[in-house]
Amino acid sequence: MKVILKDDVKGLGIMGSVVNVANGYGRNYLIPRNLAIEANPKNIRQLEHEKNIILARSKKIIRSAEDLAKKISGITLSIEAQSGEEDKLFGSVTSMDIAEALIAQGVEVDKRKIVLEEPIKRLGTYTVTVKLHHDVSANVTVEVKKAASAEEA
Repeated sequence: MKVILKDDVKGLGIMGSVVNVANGYGRNYLIPRNLAIEANPKNIRQLEHEKNIILARSKKIIRSAEDLAKKISGITLSIEAQSGEEDKLFGSVTSMDIAEALIAQGVEVDKRKIVLEEPIKRLGTYTVTVKLHHDVSANVTVEVKKAASAEEA
């Protein structure tokens, strides 16, 4: 089944492209979620007409992602965590913790856009990538510091 993508679909294609997918995937997932429409002659003619609108919308999304990337790049996050011997953390710092720290700084980013190869399990300074768009990403500096425990106070 051929469909026209109305939005970017990870692993499939970008907005406005015509792709070939399995019948069930198109009929049961893409079309009901308004991610795609069936690629029949009428819809293809309509797509040609709407391509300029789609391009303008795509440029606007990229521009807003670039603005957010500039804002994020200058931020250094400080996260306090309980640690034991050899600066190992009790638990770990995950993408959710980083997303919450970004929200505290006034920048709202979905935790799924924060790219961590593996959770942070030691104290120190780390550079974490935030993938805002398939063409735009930014780096955030995350400082993991030892939290003041009740015994030290």
